Amino acid sequence: MNELAVLIHGGGPTAVWNASLAALALEARKLTGFPHLMAARGGFRGLWTDEWLDLSAQSENVLREVALAPGSAIGSSREDLDYERTAARLRERCVRFVFLSGGNGTMMAAHRLQQACGGAMAVIGIPKTIDNDIPGLNWTPGYGSVARFFAHAARDAGEDNRSLPSPVMVLETLGRDTGWVTASTALARYDDGDAPHLIYLPEKPVSLDRVCADVDRVLVRLGRCVIAVCEGMKDEKGEPFGAEIQRERDGGTRLASTLGHALARSIGERLAVRARSERPGLVGRSFAALASEADRELSWRCGQDAARAAGRGESGVMVTGDGTTVQLREVAGNVRAFPQAWISSSGCDVADAFTEWLRPIAGNVPGHRRLGVQSRQAGQEKRESG
Repeated sequence: MNELAVLIHGGGPTAVWNASLAALALEARKLTGFPHLMAARGGFRGLWTDEWLDLSAQSENVLREVALAPGSAIGSSREDLDYERTAARLRERCVRFVFLSGGNGTMMAAHRLQQACGGAMAVIGIPKTIDNDIPGLNWTPGYGSVARFFAHAARDAGEDNRSLPSPVMVLETLGRDTGWVTASTALARYDDGDAPHLIYLPEKPVSLDRVCADVDRVLVRLGRCVIAVCEGMKDEKGEPFGAEIQRERDGGTRLASTLGHALARSIGERLAVRARSERPGLVGRSFAALASEADRELSWRCGQDAARAAGRGESGVMVTGDGTTVQLREVAGNVRAFPQAWISSSGCDVADAFTEWLRPIAGNVPGHRRLGVQSRQAGQEKRESG
């Protein structure tokens, strides 16, 4: 049997994941003697059920069109692996190169699989995640697009709140353990009074008393308040503000009710005001209409770099999209938290340095015109046109 290369997707989809798939397939064709490139359908499950897709047989036009589609063109999965057994299966199929594309869990899987394979085959990680919590990159492919989506969601939720104040709205974003996605809602603001008025990140837990005091202060000033929090936000005691916790069979936990709803209910009861929650949820992670072009370009470069790294004989590495690689052992098990330096001293906002870093990654999020108001955005446009 001829040698093969195989691409496997792991974890949740993004708006730009297929760009790295297409770039890997196209770049591999340029390498002399590179083996036939296949993809396992549905993640590692396809490896065991022999559901393979021939990427080498796809036309360039098809691959470039697929690169613009959200989600995963080959399917993904989340599952625990028997690494020795998986390595043996790959050897049975005469696999020479394994490309694992995914987030933190997938990079850990890539590291362990590389250890199980020894020198029998090369394992290369291709990063993607909306959470931006993989170390070793400026940002992770997928994050720029979800940041753009939630910035737009916060902007327009703010206009809804301005038009008919709730008066309190809790906007729950994706992001289980880190605050990168929640922080991106700051791009929605141009003028004083623009939502979100409060941004809380899991890297700086706060008490319900503190949240209510902050909300009350905003209500006194504006008569309304939009709060951005992530789905995994905890208070200073490590509790999810009254959201119901469900124990999993593997010993882990998950929220059985939404954090945003629980927090809105608690605020409403404490302050005797109307409070509601909004949760755009999973629709944000694969929302093609708001995909960031910088994000898609980085994903494409990661696919190219993966093929080139394989061509150079590298193994046990993760590509970064800038032509360099980092060792999987330096990435696996590590989480890139939102920097404390980018959290305001008040604990309920982000620093300007963060939005300056994020804006070219997520792209422009224009503010809306308002009657009788000269906004900072309008003033900037006038200066630029002059």
